[in-house]
Amino acid sequence: MAYQSTNPYNGEILKSYGDIDDAELESKLTAAQACFEQVWRHKSFAERKAVLSRAAALMRERTQAFAELITIEMGKLIAQSEGEVKLSAAILDYYAEHAESFLAPEKLAAKGDAVVESSPIGVLFGVEPWNYPYYQIARFAAPNLMAGNVVMVKHASNVPQCALAFERLLEEAGAPVGAYTNLFISKDQVAQVIDDDRIRAVALTGSEGAGAVVAQRAGKNLKKSTLELGGSDAFIVLDDADLDSAVKHAVSGRMGNSGQACTASKRFIVVEALADRFLEKFQTALQGFEAGDPMDRQTTLAPLSSVQALETLLGQVDEAVAHGARIVMGGQRIEGQRGAFMQPTILTDIEAANPTYKQEFFGPVALFFRVPDEAAAVALANDSPFGLGGSVFTQDLERGKRVARQIDTGMVFINSAAVSMPDLPFGGVKNSGYGRELSSAGIQEFVNKKLIRVA
Repeated sequence: MAYQSTNPYNGEILKSYGDIDDAELESKLTAAQACFEQVWRHKSFAERKAVLSRAAALMRERTQAFAELITIEMGKLIAQSEGEVKLSAAILDYYAEHAESFLAPEKLAAKGDAVVESSPIGVLFGVEPWNYPYYQIARFAAPNLMAGNVVMVKHASNVPQCALAFERLLEEAGAPVGAYTNLFISKDQVAQVIDDDRIRAVALTGSEGAGAVVAQRAGKNLKKSTLELGGSDAFIVLDDADLDSAVKHAVSGRMGNSGQACTASKRFIVVEALADRFLEKFQTALQGFEAGDPMDRQTTLAPLSSVQALETLLGQVDEAVAHGARIVMGGQRIEGQRGAFMQPTILTDIEAANPTYKQEFFGPVALFFRVPDEAAAVALANDSPFGLGGSVFTQDLERGKRVARQIDTGMVFINSAAVSMPDLPFGGVKNSGYGRELSSAGIQEFVNKKLIRVA
């Protein structure tokens, strides 16, 4: 089966789902288009708000049930899964509350009566990843449904139960058939969907490779796309940083979701004056993680999402070492556990010629660099094909802002690891993609900004 729910902790296959056939896919596309043309685009903001607000309320009422699906399908610690459910509900509520003001007509200061109005563009197609099964689709679906578009989603193949749960959530909340459609489809069918004239735009969150394929296909069809791709976020610790605070955020920034986040802190760049002490404290903190069942609230280290993910990470560590890197700690699979557990790992002495220097490590592997000063820290942070997020630690906030402005990313956090909130724009530059999600920016991507002028 193409879509299979497997518990990463014990390898148990829970459920399997086959790809839908082309006839069923055509039926779903027809239903989505009909819903847009005949129903959803004509709904008032208040009517759309009622649906999303109800969906948010249902998520909160059933936090535990939604969270358990995340944990058994991709291995996230149960407390972190609960946090994801609550954040997803907050995103639904945020757009339900603010969409109308975000899309209010804009009167222009031009001669004559001129206004720019926002209108929906139609059926949208989203390709979403497994690492945050609800959050990823909430930030795509919520703004676009409130804008009057309808959405179709091809979710990751290893979280099918989460995919179905979100579709059922919106149905129960009152969304008409075709407003939100989950698609269990093959790669070939993904191309068919992008090619289909009824699809007006495409959004993807995933790898660089997947982004390139989807962007090329969308571009060939003259359709707008947004891409949220990988990241190798720099975590800069300047010489005047609060060391204990920096280490605390370094741990959470690297180890949240077992390091499987595009905005995870990955490259730790520490000015020489604090480098030794930072490394010692960071290593001590990482040694305290205990692997176990992610459903057990005492567990602090969850498995990776799959054995394949573990093997990829181990291969990267081996390659780094083969080209001169040094393992400070970890670097191996944790034995004695049923799941795909990786030891918390720190690599250092990674030179620019090392093939892994510019790679993304998607798991609990930290790359540690020491630099002489602030300028060298900025230069190293920018020496990456990625440009998603980053962090700067300093007790001089104006200095922190100055450094942040020099970092080539879509987001920089001062004295904090990366965080996601409904009202903060999310997205990157360079190989991390283009377009923005969340905040007021997230609802502007797929609407027609129509000028109406009376002479």
